[in-house]
Amino acid sequence: MMDLNADLGEGFGRWTLTDDEALLSVVTSANVACGFHAGDPSIMRRVCELAAERGVRIGAQVSYRDLAGFGRRAMDVPPDELADEVAYQIGALEVFARAAGSKVSYVKPHGALYNRTVHDAGQAGAVVAGIRLAAGARGLPVLGLPGSLLLAAASEAGLAPVPEAFADRAYTSAGTLVPRGEPGAVLHDPDAVVARAVRMAAEGAVTPADGTAPVPVAARSLCLHGDTPGAAGLALRVREALRTAGVRVEAFA
Repeated sequence: MMDLNADLGEGFGRWTLTDDEALLSVVTSANVACGFHAGDPSIMRRVCELAAERGVRIGAQVSYRDLAGFGRRAMDVPPDELADEVAYQIGALEVFARAAGSKVSYVKPHGALYNRTVHDAGQAGAVVAGIRLAAGARGLPVLGLPGSLLLAAASEAGLAPVPEAFADRAYTSAGTLVPRGEPGAVLHDPDAVVARAVRMAAEGAVTPADGTAPVPVAARSLCLHGDTPGAAGLALRVREALRTAGVRVEAFA
C-alpha cells in the first residue's frame, strides 16, 4: 500500500501556486500550508473544505516563519520558540479542519525545517514537542525522511512515524535529498518521475544522483509536489501507474 500526499494551499491573498482542486481528486493526504511559508486563513479554510468533501486526510504542513523565502531558507530558531510556532500552526489549521467536518490527522514539516530535522536532534525534538503541545495525549502521526532524527524523536515520544519518499527529488548516496540549490535536485521528466514512483513503491529503492548502488527507501507515503508545472496531471499518471503495478493507493493508518 502507498499513501499519496501533496503540498496544498501554497498561496497568499491573490497569489496562488498549487492547483488544489485538481490535486485533491488524486491524492489521499493533503499537506496544508499553515501560514508560515504560504497560505492564509481563507486558503486554509477552502482547502480544508475541499479535502473534507473528497474524503482526503488533512495534514498540517508546518514550517519556519519564512513567508518571503517560501520556508526554504535555513534559520536558527530556539527549540522552545519553534515548539510554540509548530503548535500555533497546527492549532490554526485544526479550526478550519473541524469547521469543515474533519480534523488534522498528521503533521509534516516543510522545506528547510524538513531537511533540518533529518540530522538536528534539537530541532527535531522541538517539532515533536510542538505536536504534543497542540495535540495532547492523542498525538499525531509525523511524516519524515526514513532514518531521520525527526522520525526517531516521534517514535520515542509515542507518535506514529510515517516514512516518506519523493518521486521528483534527487537522492544522495546517504539516502537524503539533494539540496535544491544543486543541479538536478528536482526531476522534471514526467516519465522518469512516474518510473521512480513505481520503483519506490514496488521495490523500496531509488538510484542516487551519483549513480552508485540503489539506496533503500522504505516509505509508506509518497510526496507529489504541488508547485511544479502540470503537477495534477503528473500526480494522476503516478496513481494510475501504481495501480497498474499492483500497488494499492491508500492513506496510511
